[in-house]
Amino acid sequence: MERMGKSFIDYFKRADKLLWLIMLAISAYSLLLLRTVPSPAGKRSWFATHLLAMLIGYIGAWFITLIDYREISNLWYLIAGFSIFLIIYTHFFGIAVENSGGISARAWIKIPVLGTFQPSELIKIGFIITFSKHLSALKERGLLERLPHIILLGLHALIPVAVVFQLQGDAGSAAIFFCMFLAMSFGAGVQLRYFVALFIAIAAAFPLVWEHVLDDYQRDRFTIFLHPETDPTGKGLQQLQGKISIGSGQLWGRGLFSPDSRVQKGSVPVQQSDYIFSVAGEQLGFIGCTLIIVLLFLLLLRTIHVARHATEPLGSCICFGFFGMIASQMAFNLGMCLNLFPVMGVTLPFFSAGGSSAACLYFGFGLVQCVAMHKINMDIVKIHS
Repeated sequence: MERMGKSFIDYFKRADKLLWLIMLAISAYSLLLLRTVPSPAGKRSWFATHLLAMLIGYIGAWFITLIDYREISNLWYLIAGFSIFLIIYTHFFGIAVENSGGISARAWIKIPVLGTFQPSELIKIGFIITFSKHLSALKERGLLERLPHIILLGLHALIPVAVVFQLQGDAGSAAIFFCMFLAMSFGAGVQLRYFVALFIAIAAAFPLVWEHVLDDYQRDRFTIFLHPETDPTGKGLQQLQGKISIGSGQLWGRGLFSPDSRVQKGSVPVQQSDYIFSVAGEQLGFIGCTLIIVLLFLLLLRTIHVARHATEPLGSCICFGFFGMIASQMAFNLGMCLNLFPVMGVTLPFFSAGGSSAACLYFGFGLVQCVAMHKINMDIVKIHS
């Protein structure tokens, strides 16, 4: 017991304590919100599902912090191979989940006891590792400014973006992969002219993508979000009802667990996941919504702090990957809820109910904490030397 106590104290000393505190505050708040959402009939409550995913995530994050992130990245080929296997398996044996945010999305697999699992969430963590390894290797060799290697980086990122979009029909996850690619490339120091060229190419290709790549329901979402009132009981229902719930809370909200609340009536479709922000808006008002944004911003700022103080490019790239994932999901989800973006089925990180999404986000947090702890270890070595 004494040895275990010393090990715990040593771990606590080496860990980034502020990062842990922010994460614990986010976890507690997310559980509070989900506790107020009515449970689905005959199924496990959203609160219980999220709590289970959170516990799995924390255990996974703790385990990750025990391993040097460089050793993890050295297994990039196994991680890449496993990610490809998950994509292929999901394509042939996956299932579509109703109200998943993608009408034709075959993006889930069945796991006994635990239920459904979305492999693309775990693949995001794998992408952080493999792409960080790729970027850091180029940066250390002074090859990051050469066009052939920039093209290879683009192809590396294109694989998960294209495969997740085409094989799984998951436009939301594809957009998150693309944003992670941008954040990690920018953080690693890829020159601005390559980003300009990329966006010019995207703008030029957009008409073709609109006409020949997007499905009808995806085009409908782009057109309806500007005027959801034109179809208030159909395609515009979710965004209209979400705005009503958010606005109804005013400054302080209508209170938690109110039996006659819109939350209890289930007025907003998928309120436990895509529209958890509307739950905070109605029950805790502007203050509750602001608290969500502040907590996630603190997490992003601390992640950037860890990235800036990383001892090598690999650690910094890992942090920027996590930053890109959280920042883009946050932006897309809040944009959906505030009617600034079309509905994409993107969850609010750490707050939306969803076992695979929540657990894998904590794995990403574990990678950032691992980078922070390694930096502290290096500082200790330097002091003693």
